[in-house]
Amino acid sequence: MPRAKFQTLTEQMFYILLCLRHECYGMDILDQVPNMTGNRVSVGSGTLYNLLEQFLEEGMIRETKVEGRRRSYILTERGREMLDREYERIRAQAEDYRKYS
Repeated sequence: MPRAKFQTLTEQMFYILLCLRHECYGMDILDQVPNMTGNRVSVGSGTLYNLLEQFLEEGMIRETKVEGRRRSYILTERGREMLDREYERIRAQAEDYRKYS
């Protein structure tokens, strides 16, 4: 049975949405994600722009500026709720690990 779209987030999805708590351009996200994660997670430009388009379609982010090819985005309330749910899911997993390891 396939996973429902955005039921859970990949690491790349999580960090893209985390970056978009504050308005930024796509190119900013490409720089921010590796910096946030100590280079543990990176996002390729193809993946980034594909996910940004999907997030836009789902109403998780919105475009704030268009300057030629440069576009900036910010998280919507729906996106913030998804990010918060994913954080709680990850936190619960970590707590389970602590309990049972």
